[in-house]
Amino acid sequence: MGMGGSCLYDKPLISLVGNRFIVSAPILCSKTTPNLNCLKRKTTVLKHFCFISQNRHRFNRSFSLPPVSVAKPYQLPSFRTVVAASSASVEQLVGEHALSEGEENWDLSNMGDVEVFDFDKGFASTDMKHLSAPVLEVKELDELPEQWRRSRLAWLCKELPAHKPGTLIRILNAQKKWMRQEDATYVAVHCMRIRENEAGFRVYKWMMQHHWYRFDFALATKLADYMGKERKFAKCREIFDDIINQGRVPSESTFHILIVAYLSAPIQGCLEEACSIYNRMIQLGGYQPRLSLHNSLFKALISKPGVSSKHYLKQAEFIFHNLVTTGLPIHKDIYGGLIWLHSYQETIDKERIKSLRKEMQQAGIEESREVLLSILRVCSKEGDVEEAEKTWLKITHFDSDFPSQAFVYRMEVYSKIGEPMKSLDIFREMKEKLGGSSVAAYHKIIEILCKSQEMELAESLMMDFITSGLKPLLPSYIHLMNMYFNLGLHAKLESVFSQCLEKCRLNRTIYSIYLDSLVTVGNIDKAEDIFNQMNNDGAIGINSRSCNIILSGYLSSGNYVKAEKIYDLMCQKKYDIETTLMEKLEYVLSLTRRNVKRPVSLKLSIEQREILIGMLLGGLRIESDEQRKNHMIRFDFNENSGTHSSLKNHIHDQFHEWLHPSFKPSDASEAIPYRFCTISHSYFGFYADQFWPKGFPMIPKLIHRWLSPRVLAYWYMYGGHRNEAGDVLLKLKGSREGVEKIVKTLKAKSMDCRVKRKGRVFWIGIFGSNSIWFWKLIEPYILDNLKYFPEAGSRSLEKNSEETQTINFDSGSESDEGSSEYTDDDSS
Repeated sequence: MGMGGSCLYDKPLISLVGNRFIVSAPILCSKTTPNLNCLKRKTTVLKHFCFISQNRHRFNRSFSLPPVSVAKPYQLPSFRTVVAASSASVEQLVGEHALSEGEENWDLSNMGDVEVFDFDKGFASTDMKHLSAPVLEVKELDELPEQWRRSRLAWLCKELPAHKPGTLIRILNAQKKWMRQEDATYVAVHCMRIRENEAGFRVYKWMMQHHWYRFDFALATKLADYMGKERKFAKCREIFDDIINQGRVPSESTFHILIVAYLSAPIQGCLEEACSIYNRMIQLGGYQPRLSLHNSLFKALISKPGVSSKHYLKQAEFIFHNLVTTGLPIHKDIYGGLIWLHSYQETIDKERIKSLRKEMQQAGIEESREVLLSILRVCSKEGDVEEAEKTWLKITHFDSDFPSQAFVYRMEVYSKIGEPMKSLDIFREMKEKLGGSSVAAYHKIIEILCKSQEMELAESLMMDFITSGLKPLLPSYIHLMNMYFNLGLHAKLESVFSQCLEKCRLNRTIYSIYLDSLVTVGNIDKAEDIFNQMNNDGAIGINSRSCNIILSGYLSSGNYVKAEKIYDLMCQKKYDIETTLMEKLEYVLSLTRRNVKRPVSLKLSIEQREILIGMLLGGLRIESDEQRKNHMIRFDFNENSGTHSSLKNHIHDQFHEWLHPSFKPSDASEAIPYRFCTISHSYFGFYADQFWPKGFPMIPKLIHRWLSPRVLAYWYMYGGHRNEAGDVLLKLKGSREGVEKIVKTLKAKSMDCRVKRKGRVFWIGIFGSNSIWFWKLIEPYILDNLKYFPEAGSRSLEKNSEETQTINFDSGSESDEGSSEYTDDDSS
């Protein structure tokens, strides 16, 4: 079974003496590798014994141990040395499971923003054989002098794996008068030996809570490795952190296996954690990762769409540097992937790309079609026609079909040098050779023609685009409206806006263009209606640009009362006012006010404070400097969640004045990233001390005072789900005591709930009529487009929240570290 000898139980002799069951000595299998029949016999016997034991507990609630004086106690196989060995059955990690989800071929019928790098089959498969780990020494059972201790340990080894977490902890608590570290270590190692690693983990956590516990590096390493191999990265990371906190450096096997576990998890944030552990493996541990681990992590970095992967360029370069400095062979897809990442950067490092291409040539590696497409992408950004045509010629020599993105990049190259008609010819060539056009190609050619103000051609192609049935149409509508605005054709602009309302779900950009048009033509009343509509719709919202537009309309029309109200609104939201408008405002305000305040001070409003508390409950992160003087809030949203897509825009607006300058989009490009952060500021110290006091999430002692309806609403939108039946699940991290306070507070608001624990995450379930009351309480603060959440929530739950589907509140406790299910009788 992978540890020491391989004895397994055969049928033991179970007898009833009084009200106690006695397990006599079984016939043991020989110390050889067990076969399947032996495993089946063991499982059947354990289940039979557990059934008898559980029914016996109905009559006798105390956990009585077998008496020492009667039949020979159940014997466990003796083993002195357990050598850290890695089983090969879980070694096929990223290449088969984790990275298969990101391993997509180039879908050239879609938009260019969803390109992923096409890897060679079998590029990354992680080898975990013969990883160095410390040797774990465990005494043999027969070396213990006391027969009663041997008997009790044998009973515990047989009993504990059969019970649920809560019962297991209660059994262990009943032994704390006599049990010491040697005994608990023996039980934990035995559980690992029979592959009951969850039970071993709970025994390990239980022993850590006692005064006699002394850190055992070998045991922690063995347990962390086993949890990692089962892809339970949270438990593996918990032990990994324990090792670090003890001032020890984890073994190479623990680093390696933890990285593998993170890469295998399809959960947002795991890739970043894998990168962090990889960096610490080299910088802290001084280890040299194996080639397969370098390749697996690199493949994970660029297995996402290019727009998402481009942020991992520094990490990818670090992996490449480690491959070079350690003299490991570099796969062709490492070169290709690096060039691919560089081609997506805002500022292109042409010298670096040239250097990588030269190294590929020296290594005898031919440039693949993906590499050539990356070069074309660079040419399209730089307007390098000569290099683009050379690259296009190389692409045509491949036997496969022409990639549609290559046509799009060529169109963009010629648009950069002012030849839109050449771009149109390439678009027509694409339709002829491929028998149709892609969404990205339609967007690009319409954008090119609109910028060059070729109105008739742009309108004609827009009609073709609509009749083709391809979507989305919104980007092309935006280009059309911008063209009409620049040409002063406001009637056509309004017509396109009305058409867009019927076919698309509008965003703030298109509303702002229409608002600007209404103000320009002097239709202030209609502009005011549109502005109010934007302000009332949380999914669209207003920003500095839209406020400045309506402010200029009020000032130009002489409506100074409403101009003052917009000014006050901008001060409240801390929006910047355009210089030309501020000069007019100063005169207007001087007539009615002594002092003209400017929106410059940074201070959180009551609404912002409640939003922060709600999102911190839902999993928002705070990072502090070493002195814990300044703190930064990191907003992370799930790219695959429709709820988070709407929420990120709203949160970006709410905290715009606090955001780091790199996350403030210009008026020309209002694309909001899924991850952004605030500036580092001492003002967030209160929230850091309450929710992240030691770098880990905690539930404040006074949380029961802060659970306002708005707090609950943002907790639900950021870290909650609602199914088709209307039941609500809320995710929460922290201590059991903190969860109990929240449960009590909800019950005080006449909302009963139940709690489950999965690893380090609690899930609070609100069902039936309680969920109806909960929804009525938070509905006024839910974004308008999220109020019909049962339908949207069910899709989100199906696609992106797999962990919530495994939670069954009607079953027994699913806690990983003890029972944590509260009911009316046991909520205190």
